[in-house]
Amino acid sequence: MTAIYVDADACPVRDEVYRVAERLDLNVFVVSNGSRPILPSCLPNVTMVTVEQGADAADDWIAQRIAGSDVCVTADIPLAARCLAKGAQALAPNGKIWAPNNIGNALAGREVSRHLRELGMTGSGPAPFGKDDRSRFLNALDKLVQAALRR
Repeated sequence: MTAIYVDADACPVRDEVYRVAERLDLNVFVVSNGSRPILPSCLPNVTMVTVEQGADAADDWIAQRIAGSDVCVTADIPLAARCLAKGAQALAPNGKIWAPNNIGNALAGREVSRHLRELGMTGSGPAPFGKDDRSRFLNALDKLVQAALRR
């Protein structure tokens, strides 16, 4: 059965995930290390998971449990790569679908950005999250979930 795993600490689309999951009767695992308060959902199909503190604790929890028929919502490129390696679908909150043909470039770009930050060269950062991102996310989530359900 398809489930949705949400890397939740900085996820701006949890409510959208809940709506899609409720409509399609899917289980959702909202995984957080507790560094930011997250209001629990009252929906019976949503499980809130708080892992130990640590940079990758939530990522590790998701990567250990996700299966090929599941979808992960994350802005974390390495976690998306780990999910794809297990045959799962991965989606960023801005609606970007992570796939085998784009994850390598994303990982490389992440490393270049990290290196530039270490050198003291900082950019403007990501664009603010907006209505278009939310709409793109909902369309992409529906597309990925429907594909996962067909598997």
